Amino acid sequence: MEILVLGAGCPKCKKTEENVKKALEITGIDAKLDHVYDLKKIGQYGVKLTPALVIDGQIKISGRVPSVDEIVELLKSTN
Repeated sequence: MEILVLGAGCPKCKKTEENVKKALEITGIDAKLDHVYDLKKIGQYGVKLTPALVIDGQIKISGRVPSVDEIVELLKSTN
């Protein structure tokens, strides 16, 4: 599983990445987590609002910080 957090590094983007890490710990799912800071690369995903969460190439959330519980559910349904 590949997970990307898209965002230029604002507090909300950092919080999203932190919540993803917590959700991965809770689920025990082995995933590659990266944070994309480059605005051009973010734009290639078609994302207009950050933070955004991409799981296995699909945008799951955009424009808000997902809770740890919400990410856990996304991970379980994707895995």
